[in-house]
This record gives sequence, C-alpha cells and structure tokens, in this order.
Amino acid sequence: MNPKLPVSCPSCATTLSVTELSCLECSTKVSGNYILPLLLHIPAEEQQFILDFFLSSGSLKEMANQMGKSYPTVRNKLDDIIEKIKTLQPK
Repeated sequence: MNPKLPVSCPSCATTLSVTELSCLECSTKVSGNYILPLLLHIPAEEQQFILDFFLSSGSLKEMANQMGKSYPTVRNKLDDIIEKIKTLQPK
C-alpha cells in the first residue's frame, strides 16, 4: 500500500507546499517552496477518472462502456470534476 500524499495541513487545513525533493539514487536534495500541482488537490478516484478519460482519447462513450455505466452518468461525473477544478484554480 502506498501512503497518500497529504495536500492540506492536518492542524489548520491550509494547503501544503513542497519544500524538498530528493533523489533516492544519489541523495541529491533540492529545496525551495513549490506549489503542489492542481490535480493533486482532487481525490485519487477523480484523478483516475481523468487519466482514463485521457487514455480513451476523450471518448465518454468508450469510458461508459468500460465502466458499465450510462453515457449521461459518465458525462455528469466529468462535469462535476470540471466544476471542482474550476473552484481550485487560482484567480
């Protein structure tokens, strides 16, 4: 089981930032203050949906067949994810 990357502070719920990256091979470390990518702020299930959408060349019809769900259900899920991402984007 892979541990889940936290995106918000467990104490105050503020969005976390990346302050250090390290190479497991040579132990090189890079430090700074980097913002987490937008898609990391949505649940893993929604990230997987976006990846599946991409891998199906953007075909909701194909995704609906693969998921065993109706086209409108899959379309609504995509619309919900789009709205969520819009609210997360910096203005």
